[in-house]
Amino acid sequence: MKRDSRLSSVLHALLHMAEYDGPVTSETLAQCLGTNPVVVRRTMAYLREAGIVSSDRGHAGGWRIQADLRTVTLRQLHEALGEPATFAIGHRNEAPACLVEQAVNAALEDTFAQAEALLLQRFSEITLADLAADFARRHAAARLERH
Repeated sequence: MKRDSRLSSVLHALLHMAEYDGPVTSETLAQCLGTNPVVVRRTMAYLREAGIVSSDRGHAGGWRIQADLRTVTLRQLHEALGEPATFAIGHRNEAPACLVEQAVNAALEDTFAQAEALLLQRFSEITLADLAADFARRHAAARLERH
């Protein structure tokens, strides 16, 4: 099963956008992410619907962050992306007749639910501002190493 990397991509894009004073084009973001501008536009549309970004058309257009980085959490972004599956593992058979497989599914389902709740709770605690601050620290350290 292929992993859904949209949350990681969105975080990457938003942190780049936070470094710009004006709008950032889909083409520029696509270069940062190593993807196609169409993929950027499709993904950013979810964030626009959630009020996190806006877009301007035309020659000077592009994407802008609308929301305050201090208030946008990873959980909000996960929700804006349609709450993709958090785990790439699952049941062999969703509705088994075998009692052994039913017991296995029950144990896995409970464990998955607990793990997902913990992950989403942690996502609620991390903001874009936290990530931007971490990036700024890393960037400053890298600049010091170069000099």
